[in-house]
Amino acid sequence: MKGFRGKILVVDLSTQNITIEPLKEEIAKDFLGGAGYAVRYLYGLIDKDTDPLGPDNPLFFMTGPLTGTIAPTAGRWVVCAKSPLTNIWGESNCGGFFGAEIKFSGFDGILLLGASEQPVYLYITEKVQELRDATNLWGLGTYETHKRLKEAVKDNLARVACIGPAGENLVKYAHICTDERAAGRTGMGAIMGSKKVKAMVVRGKKQVDLVNPEQFNQLARELHKEVMEIFTNQMFQDLGTSGAVDMYNYRGELPIKYWTQGEFDGAYSISGASMKETILVKNSHCFACPIGCGRVVNIKEGKYKTPGNIKGPEYETVAGYGSQILNDNIEAIAKANYLCNDWGLDTISSSTVIAFVYYLFDKGVITAKELDGITPQWGDPDAALELIRKIALREGIGDVLAEGADAVGRKFHVDPDEIATVAKIEIPYHDLRSTFGMAIAYAASPRGADHNSCDMYQTSLGQPFPEVDIVSPDHFDESTEMTDACARLQDYRTFYSTVIMCLFCNPSPSSIGRLLTYATGLEIGIPEIKKIGERVLNMKRLFNVKMGRTSDWDRLPAIVTNPLPEGGAAGKSPDWKKMLKQFYAFRKWDLKTGTPTKEKLEELGLHSL
Repeated sequence: MKGFRGKILVVDLSTQNITIEPLKEEIAKDFLGGAGYAVRYLYGLIDKDTDPLGPDNPLFFMTGPLTGTIAPTAGRWVVCAKSPLTNIWGESNCGGFFGAEIKFSGFDGILLLGASEQPVYLYITEKVQELRDATNLWGLGTYETHKRLKEAVKDNLARVACIGPAGENLVKYAHICTDERAAGRTGMGAIMGSKKVKAMVVRGKKQVDLVNPEQFNQLARELHKEVMEIFTNQMFQDLGTSGAVDMYNYRGELPIKYWTQGEFDGAYSISGASMKETILVKNSHCFACPIGCGRVVNIKEGKYKTPGNIKGPEYETVAGYGSQILNDNIEAIAKANYLCNDWGLDTISSSTVIAFVYYLFDKGVITAKELDGITPQWGDPDAALELIRKIALREGIGDVLAEGADAVGRKFHVDPDEIATVAKIEIPYHDLRSTFGMAIAYAASPRGADHNSCDMYQTSLGQPFPEVDIVSPDHFDESTEMTDACARLQDYRTFYSTVIMCLFCNPSPSSIGRLLTYATGLEIGIPEIKKIGERVLNMKRLFNVKMGRTSDWDRLPAIVTNPLPEGGAAGKSPDWKKMLKQFYAFRKWDLKTGTPTKEKLEELGLHSL
């Protein structure tokens, strides 16, 4: 099947045996690639008793049929497994150039099985696939690891995906870093560390074969232009993903002081505009991306000085290490981002855990003695920088913090309603009191609280997708119009995770379908787009049911739902329990168990599972 390479590289780390497995076309036709292929493939290999950090938990790196083509933003890849943080579906989606390089090397995906006894890295080209010793790399940060591996293979264009010390030390939210982009959520870096895989180095030159390359390339070029006619993408290009910080602050969408405050006077100081005026050097682009939302920054002097040009912080990092701890110093945020990238930590989970510590310290629940002498005062970022190091090394209090916010709450006997997690994963930074649809995104997404699986914060601003019946409801709407739109948007973004395309890239759905048809020969129209998205979404739900997830997991803590007295969402909070019932009814999921009904499974061709 063109568009795909037709091959999965299977690496058994326990035996050091490497084989090539043909792509299962029967899966690809119904689930496409990316997370769709991965969840269907892994469903039969993982069960409730599988230890996420044991050798029996497979780690699957997967591309999509558009990855490596000139379709806009088609450089993305996913990495999937049972999450060590949540014990349910783990999935992280990443940009950069690594995904395209996997396709260029002749593979659709890389499946890691078992565990190595000694640190190794995997070297992949079109002709060579081998494990090499990585003992000398163990303990290094991701920046130095990238540098040394490119020198080792004598190819600066080789693409590296690696873990830092956080992954080696099995921090439950360790990320995988590539090209200064991160597969951040759900702790995939910890699984890589448990398998003693420090890195993968990939180099390929073989272009992706397409069924109709002329029509594909012509449409792809048109869509590059179309995508850049969208105002938000022009803003992202100019100011980065944190360009909307001021608007979010005005609307009440910016989380502040660990979710307990509605306005932040320092918002402009940490915004994309402020970054541009102070520390920005240039934009950075992922493979085939016309937007270039990435930031390259440089802090030349002072206590937060950086080692030259580094990747600048994205919005979630700006909120987590900025407004969530009342820090208005953009240089300190950039330094926190650099440290998280180098140590190998997800910035959303780590900053939530750290903001939680600030909150508990302020309330007197945790003392400086319990924090190894650290005194996290609101507005002071230096305590956060030290806690990042301790978490990555599991040093002192960092050993508890490395387990996630839920573990911190249990350790210090905190009411679960004060812990900003859903299904054990830390909640991202689009306040649901400002955009009610995010209540569904956080309560009922496959990997726990997730802003990418249902980005209603963007759709409710005026980004509908009428071809797939997605409207743009008022952001304070909690009726079935909102919950139905959330379900359809969830399906559509799930479809995106199979293609794979960046959420900022929003050409018409029918155009994406045509690209897929020109690439693969499969007839992908609007009905197929809707059905594939819904099928994969329900497949992820089935995976989670198998892991033990029930409807009881679909809850929101009071810390993120209590109305705030000030700000753009003052006095507002969705009736999320009512919304969830509406969502379940639309989905045809059982309200008591959270399981898709037999009728729904038959409709989607999943009844045999």
